[in-house]
Amino acid sequence: MNKYYLGVDLGSTTSKAIIINEKDEIIGRGITNTRANYKVAADIARLEATFDARFNLLERKLSDEIKSHPENRRYIEDMKAVFKYLQFKKRLESLYAQLKQTVETTFKNGIKKTISGYVDEIISTVEPIIRGEYLNGNLGAKSQFFRDIIGEKYHEQVEKYNKDFFEPLMLAFDKSITPVENEMVEYDFVELVHESINILDEKYEELSNSNNDERSIHFDAELHLLEGNYKDVSDSLKEHIEQIANMDIHIANMVGTGYGRALLPFPEDCIKSEILCHAFGAHAIFPNTRTVLDIGGQDTKAIQVDSHGLVTSFHMNDRCAAGCGRYLGYVADEFSLSLNELGPLALDAQKEVNICSTCTVFAGAEIRELLNVGEKREDILAGLHKSIVIRAMSLIARSGGVRNEFTFTGGVARNQAVLKYITEMIYDSYGNDIKINIHTDSIFMGALGGAMFARRNLKADLLPKKNSKQIKKVN
Repeated sequence: MNKYYLGVDLGSTTSKAIIINEKDEIIGRGITNTRANYKVAADIARLEATFDARFNLLERKLSDEIKSHPENRRYIEDMKAVFKYLQFKKRLESLYAQLKQTVETTFKNGIKKTISGYVDEIISTVEPIIRGEYLNGNLGAKSQFFRDIIGEKYHEQVEKYNKDFFEPLMLAFDKSITPVENEMVEYDFVELVHESINILDEKYEELSNSNNDERSIHFDAELHLLEGNYKDVSDSLKEHIEQIANMDIHIANMVGTGYGRALLPFPEDCIKSEILCHAFGAHAIFPNTRTVLDIGGQDTKAIQVDSHGLVTSFHMNDRCAAGCGRYLGYVADEFSLSLNELGPLALDAQKEVNICSTCTVFAGAEIRELLNVGEKREDILAGLHKSIVIRAMSLIARSGGVRNEFTFTGGVARNQAVLKYITEMIYDSYGNDIKINIHTDSIFMGALGGAMFARRNLKADLLPKKNSKQIKKVN
């Protein structure tokens, strides 16, 4: 039996899970919003990582066949997209039921019927739109959180109604989304896979019967190959899919980490500092890493590591969340933007507005004041991003400065404006010969480090002690 190892990083805003094999190869990734119910967040992240592992193991099993038949790879990608849609659909059904209940218990009879009717219209409108974006677009890869996907579409529909109903409809959503997110929805992997195959049969049949002239401009070679023989592809893959679906993914050991690690339902000896795990994960991807910066949801950590990826010193802002992911989330709310829109907008700035405070408590008032005196939101956002990086650079200096190579981890590493200012300030302060590492799995580094600690079955002290080894293997 193959052994696999799990790392769970329970952050203040997102919870991540990584599953690795005995070669330290990542075979599964899972991510979800962190909820008030930490156990649910950890369980959902682990479940998502397990589902992802099954699809990745399927692709590895069929790697030779995929090379000679690229349409097989496309079929698996499409199946994953439909699978994610079916997961979304099941949670949407729960949200719809919760919305109806919320309307029933929140509003008086005079408005209740109207609001309930609008909720019916909104859900019936957005469901097919989202279905299309999953099946024919790239929604599953673009957005990973149920709240973000449905929240955006719900808000778009609400704005079409009379403004008198905006607040009641948004109140119904706000009161309904949290209990739905805190609900652990059980999915039968085999059942969803078979349903996905049936939906794909319908999709490819419709494509085969459609007017080819309409799609000539956006010709897709792999999809074109599937149109003619999708049933043969489906039949040839079914046996392999069944094997992977029923495979026992045996977790031999696990480690939990992150801001909320003490709340994880893990044994005490399976909990590790997020500083250790981020350093170990970053070093695994970039072995020459000597300085790590992690900007997470609730705190920022500047970490120095040795040639083994073990921590030699660190500094962090453990007093407040100023300049972290939660702060950026609050800023996004003030501008009625998504988190993904902040960075690109800041890059369009003509100047950087000086921000007096990065304190979340005062950010809203300062932003509104700057807008009132005519400052553009792009320039304000540029100033906000720069102030975040200045704060991070101060932590780096106190931890020991930047040594080659520098690796940026955490969810904020995905923000293009933060990356721009980090790069500029590191080069200005420490020279242009510093190598700066960013990875697509930057948000998963803590979970990866946890999984690697689990595989090695190591104990590690946060700081080395005199006359004692820093790590040891547990018997």
